[in-house]
Amino acid sequence: MKVLIVEDENLLAKQLADLMRIVAPRSQVVGRTNSIRSTVNWLQTNEPPDLLLMDIELADGQCFEIFSQTNCKVPVIFTTAYDEYTLRAFKLNSIDYLLKPVREEELRSAIDKYSELHGNNREIIAENLLSLLGKAGLTASMNYRERFLVRHGQKMMPVNVSQVAYFLSSNKLTFIITREKQKYVVDHTLDEIEKMLDPGQFFRASRQLIIVHDIVQSVTSWFKGRLKISVSIPLDEEVIVSREKAAAFREWLGGN
Repeated sequence: MKVLIVEDENLLAKQLADLMRIVAPRSQVVGRTNSIRSTVNWLQTNEPPDLLLMDIELADGQCFEIFSQTNCKVPVIFTTAYDEYTLRAFKLNSIDYLLKPVREEELRSAIDKYSELHGNNREIIAENLLSLLGKAGLTASMNYRERFLVRHGQKMMPVNVSQVAYFLSSNKLTFIITREKQKYVVDHTLDEIEKMLDPGQFFRASRQLIIVHDIVQSVTSWFKGRLKISVSIPLDEEVIVSREKAAAFREWLGGN
């Protein structure tokens, strides 16, 4: 069984590869990609694998765009978390879904489920996938948030996403920092905000920071595999991309 791992976190991709060696010793990880672009390129230039282990949220968007850009008929095991209704739908039409962090027994169960499928059944599941995603409202064409309501003294006011330079988490609060260097509290977590934004324009640089694309001026290799980002609208602290996200950041920055 040949497996392609699609995951934009290097550490998680390695963990999945290690787990595959445990739960399916005869399997072979034939490739690892971390974005829509790199996955489409891999699928177009290589023999199709037998199975995809695929994260939904990638550096340059949601993975569903991969199926729109290729004639991929490969069964998928998703590694992500969505609402219960959608997960039930995935359960019926894809091989399985696994919530991160992926556990050995869960991956083993998913591989067992894959092994029970034969011949055309695998292709039927793959062909039904795009139809399912459309019904679930998870296609690549999403309506991203255009503005956020923020606190301004005793009042609330809207801030357009086009005005935003950063979303920052600090001291259990989430802030919007505008291009004019104004700082406002917003009533969402960074995890929630990340899902509302166009991933082509915004990148989750760290647990504490989301950055907009067009303020990035240059990138410098930093200690322990991290990246130091030079920006046109500086923060009080340096903008550092973690080692785990460095490859995905380069892909995101070069893909727009």
